[in-house]
Amino acid sequence: MNDKYEALRLKNQLCFPIYAASNLITRKYKRFLDELNLTYTQYIVMMVLWEQERANEKFLCEVLCLKSNTLTPLLKKLQEKGYIEITKDKGDERNLAITLTKTGKELQDQALSVPECIANEIHLAPEEAAELYRILYKLLDGEKNRTED
Repeated sequence: MNDKYEALRLKNQLCFPIYAASNLITRKYKRFLDELNLTYTQYIVMMVLWEQERANEKFLCEVLCLKSNTLTPLLKKLQEKGYIEITKDKGDERNLAITLTKTGKELQDQALSVPECIANEIHLAPEEAAELYRILYKLLDGEKNRTED
């Protein structure tokens, strides 16, 4: 029997398992990030800063696929917690420069166990995780290339 609504069934949507998996993983992170006084989004900002030590708001928006109106209040919260310092970017006064504080740098040591804890929570073989990572970044990179055209 031909069902004209087959394409609208939840089980046939690629978006749903991606959405549900994202929610599941974010919930799994919460327990570990609560100990660091971070939300998941604050955590990914901190990961970029631990790698870069200094970044501007525009760079963070690009790397993290966030809009400025989402990132700005999040940065203010991180500043209130004493993890970052926000100043005007000397190269472009319309942009903000974000720098780790001593406390923010020290937090990196406390966060070292988080990736391993999450790996233990997500029941994928290393090769499955690598394949999922590759496919998801293929999707993201394809969208990035479309928006740059």
